[in-house]
Amino acid sequence: MKEHRIYDPGQEIAVEDELFGAILLLRNVDECRAFFQDLCTPAELQALKDRWIVAELLADGLTYRQIRDKTGVSVTTVGRVARCLSEPPAGYAAVLRRMGKTDMGKIDMGKTDQGKIE
Repeated sequence: MKEHRIYDPGQEIAVEDELFGAILLLRNVDECRAFFQDLCTPAELQALKDRWIVAELLADGLTYRQIRDKTGVSVTTVGRVARCLSEPPAGYAAVLRRMGKTDMGKIDMGKTDQGKIE
């Protein structure tokens, strides 16, 4: 992670709060798309999209290998997203539940076709 020398921890949290507040002001998908295209590089935006589709596919019960084969996302990233689904702060899980897209019982940490993490 990039070191920010101009912010103390309190300032860092304040800037993060302002960013999240700005996101909450967006009114529709088109505004979100425009904002994130301005905010992120194409690679950063692709990484966000990759993680989101992985979260959805894990919620659908796919294995790590199936997700890697379907998306090209590394098994390491799939594992990280799986941990985020089941451990605090569990933001992916909260949003997936609100969207009606998940049965968290389907998500198996470390689930591969052979039953082990690759």
